Amino acid sequence: MNVLVNLISVPADIWVYFAIDVGIAILLLAALRWISGRLSSVDTNEELCTQDNFAFGISIAGRMFALCVVLAAAVAGSTKTDYYIAAVSMLAYGLVGLVLIKVGRVLHDKLILDRLDKEAQIMDRNSSVAIIDAASAISTAIIIHSVMLWVEGTDTNALIAVCTSFIVTQAILLVTTRFYERQYRANNQGTMQKALTEGQLALALQQAGMIVGTSIVVSTSAKLLIYNPEAYVSNFTGWLVTGAWLAVLLAILVMVLKKLVLSGLNLVQEVDQQHNVGVACIEMALSVGIAFMVSGLIA
Repeated sequence: MNVLVNLISVPADIWVYFAIDVGIAILLLAALRWISGRLSSVDTNEELCTQDNFAFGISIAGRMFALCVVLAAAVAGSTKTDYYIAAVSMLAYGLVGLVLIKVGRVLHDKLILDRLDKEAQIMDRNSSVAIIDAASAISTAIIIHSVMLWVEGTDTNALIAVCTSFIVTQAILLVTTRFYERQYRANNQGTMQKALTEGQLALALQQAGMIVGTSIVVSTSAKLLIYNPEAYVSNFTGWLVTGAWLAVLLAILVMVLKKLVLSGLNLVQEVDQQHNVGVACIEMALSVGIAFMVSGLIA
């Protein structure tokens, strides 16, 4: 008689690792929520439920999802070690993820979105800025996840590689954002950041797709580069060069695809001027979808 379900071999103690990983994840997610409230000088329950600040919820949701993405990389290799090392690795990468997500938000606020106060906008219920904030946290986490699977172990060299990829991510996001800002300014009166402060939701969705899509293709660099624990310079330049090349490739592919798939539509008029959320969602889907295709091809 044929077997109805063919399963791969699963470790007998998989549930022990599962309990360890989920327990640490719950602890870190709770810590993230508490830290978010403390840094914003608000009570999260008050802001989310009583004040119904949707922007604040979107921002925290983005950070929580980003932390889960980082922890997923630690979970992937946890069953290959004993319980103690699995717990230490999960906790170490979780704490590193928490710190880098926070540092990334600060850098995104001070360097990339340097003409607006992101925290103040979120507390003022600006969902458009909150969407960009969530997308930037998720994009950083996607890169960190890829690097954690690329490196070997949880030693100092591995942590340096993770921090290196973080720097590369911020640099590429800075350059790509400036490019799209210049493009927006050429087609419209005013700046992209000013439009975001005015609550331009369609623009936020369009840019969020660009940010996440870029991080997906940049993370594919892990499939092209050989990890050398002590080659700090080559690891950095490798991620920077391949990441920049893949980001440019994505931008070109998305531009061509939009002209073909969305032919007959004036995207500048629809998204930038008429705030057409539907068209912006299609653009976001194309950016992320093509990024997954490029990533899958290289993988």
